[in-house]
Amino acid sequence: MPLWFCRVCGLDYDESPWGPDGHTPDHTLCGCCGAEFGYHDATPTAARQYRAQWLAAGAGLFYPNLAPANWQLAEQLAQIPVAYQ
Repeated sequence: MPLWFCRVCGLDYDESPWGPDGHTPDHTLCGCCGAEFGYHDATPTAARQYRAQWLAAGAGLFYPNLAPANWQLAEQLAQIPVAYQ
């Protein structure tokens, strides 16, 4: 099963919140950065702007209780799709 990575923070997901066609967002929130899929990541520019705000605010986890063990921000950010970096 291919992974999908948040366009803002690089968190990995088993399914794309942009639907099977890659063009129909479900408008849920990223568990890490809190980006609304289909809004904060609708364009590369929007994703970069939201990422800059999130990082400037300390890059806190939106749902801290879901933090993976040994979470490494730099490793996760490296997973951001190239077009959205």
